[in-house]
Amino acid sequence: MTSGRSFYITTPIYYPSDVPHIGHGYTTVAVDTLARWHRQAGDDTWMLTGTDEHGQKMLRAAAANGVTPQEWVDKLVSESWFPLLKELDVANDDFIRTTQERHERSVQVFFQTLYDRGYIYAGEYEALYCVGCEEFKPEAEIVDGAGEFEGLKVCAIHSKPLELLQEKNYFFKLSEFQDRLLALYETGFVQPESARNEVVSFVTHGLKDLSVSRSTFDWGVRVPWDESHVIYVWIDALLNYVTAVGYGSDPEQFERRWPAHHVVGKDILRFHAVIWPAMLMAAGLEVPKSVFAHGWLLVGGEKMSKSKLTGIAPSEIVDVFGSDAYRFYFLSAIPFGHDGSFSWEDLSARYQAELANGFGNLASRTTAMIERYCEGIVPVPGEHTEADREIQRVVADAAKNADAAIERFRIDEAIDAIWTIVDELNGYITDNEPWALARRGTESAEGDDAQRARLGTVLYTCAEGLRALAVLLSPVMPVATEKLWIALGAAESIGRLRDQPLREAGAWGVLTPGTSVNGLAPLFPRVEQA
Repeated sequence: MTSGRSFYITTPIYYPSDVPHIGHGYTTVAVDTLARWHRQAGDDTWMLTGTDEHGQKMLRAAAANGVTPQEWVDKLVSESWFPLLKELDVANDDFIRTTQERHERSVQVFFQTLYDRGYIYAGEYEALYCVGCEEFKPEAEIVDGAGEFEGLKVCAIHSKPLELLQEKNYFFKLSEFQDRLLALYETGFVQPESARNEVVSFVTHGLKDLSVSRSTFDWGVRVPWDESHVIYVWIDALLNYVTAVGYGSDPEQFERRWPAHHVVGKDILRFHAVIWPAMLMAAGLEVPKSVFAHGWLLVGGEKMSKSKLTGIAPSEIVDVFGSDAYRFYFLSAIPFGHDGSFSWEDLSARYQAELANGFGNLASRTTAMIERYCEGIVPVPGEHTEADREIQRVVADAAKNADAAIERFRIDEAIDAIWTIVDELNGYITDNEPWALARRGTESAEGDDAQRARLGTVLYTCAEGLRALAVLLSPVMPVATEKLWIALGAAESIGRLRDQPLREAGAWGVLTPGTSVNGLAPLFPRVEQA
């Protein structure tokens, strides 16, 4: 059943010259999980990701490799970024590339609109520019160089010398939007609170007009009224969020999808929470529904960096632990919106304790006991005790609390809520001892009807709890939950897992007694440590 609510969510678009590392994967699987949740809950969902392919940095990289810029970005996207989505089981609805005609054409429409509405003017600009950031740097991000760069001004982020550029550029009247932006931030537009406070502080100190074109190179979208200029790469990039859903080309699609929720790393928060909404206001369009800034992934206490050799490819984890473990670990171990540290030791410990011994063992022994004690058929439950009703309450509360956490973009809290079912069911099995019930039920010739009835209730409760877990965890771990769904016989008796109404997952009694349970291989096999 469709809720009728639109839910459009985006990742930032990534520089294809940056080989994907676990930070890129973290952002992408977080957005994918939010999209999967809303899609399965019946919301009109659309997930967008993509690549940012223009700019001076890309032009120089192509030249260094002896190919055209288009050949260079085509190679990078096909060899690195498309495979990343498959590797992490990401179910995006669209992939936007800023070199696509659909994007470039609509960027020009938007830019012309800003010009026609009087928000763009010509001027001269001189400032220090970081090619790595594709940005004229503010004073707060300029530091004195050391070592081989002593005596130079360097980028605080990339630790590389800045270039002094003097150009005739076109400018966007960003300074006119200070009061409107501050009013917007009062609505909860930026999350979490730490990110909101940072943006408010920045805007309160005053905004300067923004240089929005370049004339010293030609790898970009041409300014429609002056082809000697290309549009500043960040303006071009930000517009992907509207060009991908029909701005300037498909009004019906645009009306259906826009506005969006944006999930970004905190290092690009200012572009998304200051420049982007100001541009939309200037064009007469709705601002995004929200901008959520997640924290950094730290390795050895530092933000990941290719130059410092701290970047870890997602494949290094997936090849050992699988994509579900990758998704579960990063989405549960780090409070979404805060910095988090990665270590192989923590990943391995959580895999063993929570996935293999917790969820995986619960699934394996439940299906094995149904096969052994009930001839592989989900039993008919008998009279419920308070212990059984407590499991039903836990499942209902977990579903409600997880959905509320997802609404706050706190995926980690949603997983914590769902995991109460895992912990309660494991304790329930220990307390009720189905193996003892089965033994006592066969000790006499006639058997003990009461013991057999109790066994049926206990095993049905476990199976039905697993049914709810499969639904609730499917946005986080789509591979393992699909295997569990099939093993429970639910695919035949209920229907496809992806079609199960997620906000109704806490209802009790969905799994039909008499359903045949199939053999289940370990969902999270033992990982041999080197």
